[in-house]
Amino acid sequence: MTSPLAELPATAGARLPVSLYADSEQASAAVAAQIADLIRSRAAEGRPCVLGLATGSSPTRVYEELVRLHREEGLSFQNVISFNLDEYYPMAPGSLQSYVRFMREYLFDHVDIKPENVHIPDGTVPSEQVGEFCQRYEEQIQQAGGIDLQLLGIGRTGHIGFNEPGSGPASRTRMITLDHVTRTDAASDFYGEENVPRRALTMGVGTILEARQIVLLAWGEGKAAVVKRMVEGDVTDTVPATYLQRHPAVQVVLDEAAGAELTPRKTPWLLGLPCDWHDAALVRKAVTWLARTVSKPILKLTEEAYNENGLSELLAQSGPAYDINIRVFNELQHTITGWPGGKPDADDAHRPERAAPFPKRVLIFSPHPDDDVISMGGTLLRLVDQGHEVHVAYQTSGNIAVFDDEAIRFAEFVADYDHAFRLPSGEPADNLYHRVADFLKNKQPGQVDSDEVQQIKGLIRRGEAKSACRLAGIPDANAHFLDLPFYETGRVRKKPLGDEDIRLTMELLNRIQPQQIYAAGDLSDPHGTHRVCLAAIFESINRLKASGTAWLDDCWVWLYRGAWQEWDVDQIEMAVPLSPAELTRKRRAIFKHQSQKDRPLFPGADQREFWQRSEARNRTTAKLYDELGLPEYEGIEAFVRWAF
Repeated sequence: MTSPLAELPATAGARLPVSLYADSEQASAAVAAQIADLIRSRAAEGRPCVLGLATGSSPTRVYEELVRLHREEGLSFQNVISFNLDEYYPMAPGSLQSYVRFMREYLFDHVDIKPENVHIPDGTVPSEQVGEFCQRYEEQIQQAGGIDLQLLGIGRTGHIGFNEPGSGPASRTRMITLDHVTRTDAASDFYGEENVPRRALTMGVGTILEARQIVLLAWGEGKAAVVKRMVEGDVTDTVPATYLQRHPAVQVVLDEAAGAELTPRKTPWLLGLPCDWHDAALVRKAVTWLARTVSKPILKLTEEAYNENGLSELLAQSGPAYDINIRVFNELQHTITGWPGGKPDADDAHRPERAAPFPKRVLIFSPHPDDDVISMGGTLLRLVDQGHEVHVAYQTSGNIAVFDDEAIRFAEFVADYDHAFRLPSGEPADNLYHRVADFLKNKQPGQVDSDEVQQIKGLIRRGEAKSACRLAGIPDANAHFLDLPFYETGRVRKKPLGDEDIRLTMELLNRIQPQQIYAAGDLSDPHGTHRVCLAAIFESINRLKASGTAWLDDCWVWLYRGAWQEWDVDQIEMAVPLSPAELTRKRRAIFKHQSQKDRPLFPGADQREFWQRSEARNRTTAKLYDELGLPEYEGIEAFVRWAF
């Protein structure tokens, strides 16, 4: 079984025990093994195993691993009785967004659980019977002997199940009105917030707390802030998950990103925990934190500031303060470069990138057709301007993120174009237009687009990407559209990463043989596409490396982050400064993605346009460098190197 990176017991600083894993895959495998052991032990005792199950992105890998254990290791679910946490209301069980459908697709259809042992709140029960249904749901749990293990995720509002802020510890299974933030987060699943149900049925906090064991899962940087409030904050109904602190057998299971804000990980010196002050990265983290805490540039930090903020041990081992300040200041200064591809004929001893070879073959991976210019558009423009051979690989079509009326507009344009120029054709284009228009006019909320509509929407985004590339000076031949199969479902929910996705990625890598690769390391993407696209790149490179591919010996990989979040300043290994003019050019490239302009279909929690988020992020990073005493720039794009 995979061991966690760290076990953080409940202490004065942390009020819940935490198991921290390197990534969500390892964490999910460990939780699945724990559930499997419980199922087997109950079966050996001749007893049922009663599981409380959750939906959403957090438990999907757990379910996939349980399915694998069933198929490959004979894990039987014959003795399992399940109760799901919640369901949207109203919601037909066959709907795309139904949790009945979710559980069948991820677990129930692939194991031998008895249908009569499956319990999920009924989103079709008449409203006047909801109270009676919820009471009966509670009684069914009690008749089964109570829940042995309850699996949970956590929402950004701190909700568990659909227990929104205001839910108390005595609450039971009931109808609840969903918080605006929760509905915004669910908007991508429903193709727009206006389609998200306003109500849901959910187990209550009190119901959850009666489970014998509770395992809560959280992945990614986007959950870090609410995880900190849950684990280290006071118990309050404004963050219902904090009520878990009152349970005697809770396990919080996190990946590194979700646990990044916890005090033992972020500022262990404040708890008096042992710190390895020979670790340059930890020293840089501590010093930049100190500078921001006392609002002083690094070179103005005093020994008093170190001593008064828990860093006296750092002084004792590595002091005086002046020497530490100089060292960290120089490390940060050396991350700044106006030559992201390396400066030719220059001493590169203190530069983030190699001077040679020059020019380089550069391959930029873009999960969606606009991530390249949104996330690193200024750097992309510099690479082209400085003479590198720049390629962009668009990993997915992005077709689900196009509004229906855009598809109609383009289909109509093709029909009008056909009539205007009277092009020879086997079928008049207006036939296609009428089929598309009729389909979209009768389309139900959340309905999957027809193949023709998906293709049109994909072509819209492909055309926008080509236009942005041309603005940047990238030849059409250097824009590569992979259309990875995992994405092409027509739904927000995608298929698992498969061998064909890896094959296509490896094939492109071998064809270009880049000396520099850029990839999206932004795991806060609410749709999960960035995470899967990064996994495809990592797996492809690892397979090529294992096969002895020679060109990899001269290739570096840089990770950027998207519109959702930036690297922390102490993590940044390459900072590319942008002038006002370069920010303007970057904005023009983003504007070429017209289908995402004004209001993207899936904006996430941030309602600003992507160009606004991007510029604000670039300016914030530049301001942080400035406040630390480094040169002042209009904006900065940041990167971290992946050493494979």
